[in-house]
Amino acid sequence: MYRLKGNNIRMNDKELFFEGNHSIRLRDLQLKALEILLYFKDFCDEHKLKFFLCGGSCIGAIRHKGFIPWDDDIDMFMPRNDYERLEELWNKYADTQKYSCCRSNKDINYKHPMTTIRDNNTTFIRDYQAGLDVNHGVRIDIIPYDGCPESKIKRLIQIGWAFVFHLFNREATSSTHFKYIGKIGEIILRIIKNKDTRYKIWKYAEGQMTKYPINKDTKYVTDLCSYFRFIKIRYPKEYFDDIIYREFEGHQMPIPIGYDGYLKMAFGDYMELPPEEEREPKHGAVYIDLENSYKNYRGIYFINDSDKM
Repeated sequence: MYRLKGNNIRMNDKELFFEGNHSIRLRDLQLKALEILLYFKDFCDEHKLKFFLCGGSCIGAIRHKGFIPWDDDIDMFMPRNDYERLEELWNKYADTQKYSCCRSNKDINYKHPMTTIRDNNTTFIRDYQAGLDVNHGVRIDIIPYDGCPESKIKRLIQIGWAFVFHLFNREATSSTHFKYIGKIGEIILRIIKNKDTRYKIWKYAEGQMTKYPINKDTKYVTDLCSYFRFIKIRYPKEYFDDIIYREFEGHQMPIPIGYDGYLKMAFGDYMELPPEEEREPKHGAVYIDLENSYKNYRGIYFINDSDKM
């Protein structure tokens, strides 16, 4: 387990270590996430839920046949219809003693706009969630993708509703996510403070931004739950019409059939390695323990004023 304060990371023999009272290899964190992924894949196969590796995980499968060496999480795409079925199926059929399907709702807000699958017996307390009494297990992210209107006006309206959804779900603005309209968001949040009202607005916005189904007539799809630079992209639907498999850490994992077009639109020349100074984990953590449940640290590293960021 380790305490991460600021950019407390070092490189040794081409492996990243996080430093604190103890050191943990990034590789151990990756392998814990891989365990969750393998269980998730078996579950989706059994219940006929479609998913793909996406983002850095998809790049990792193509470029490294596994994790990008400095990556610290796993990201997946799931079409909206399957995404909406996932939580109910998970709570009914999965091993919920070990793994939880976590999605923000009226009673619990993770301030995270997508669903996660978390290992209940581990701890990974993200810096922005240290003040939340939620599941802080090691997680993998499931990102829904939605139909996208062809009309430019309707598309702008969809993006606008996505902004509203993020604003009230996260209850914060970010220059990374919404560079040009963050100040407007701050004003809106200062005006609308009631928790129930915020929830009603975010659920209405979610319904509006996801009202375009994915069917045989759909030409484009979009990712509305990630960073704003991804929200702005319309991907040809055929990129995601089918699955192909590529090696990921010795296992065959699904990626989109149009992965090359998708990755180029989202990341540019994804086969080129970034500068060395950028090769580091992207998620700040308050505390991590891969052997013990986050429940052991309530009042110590989360829901503790001295540890809030």
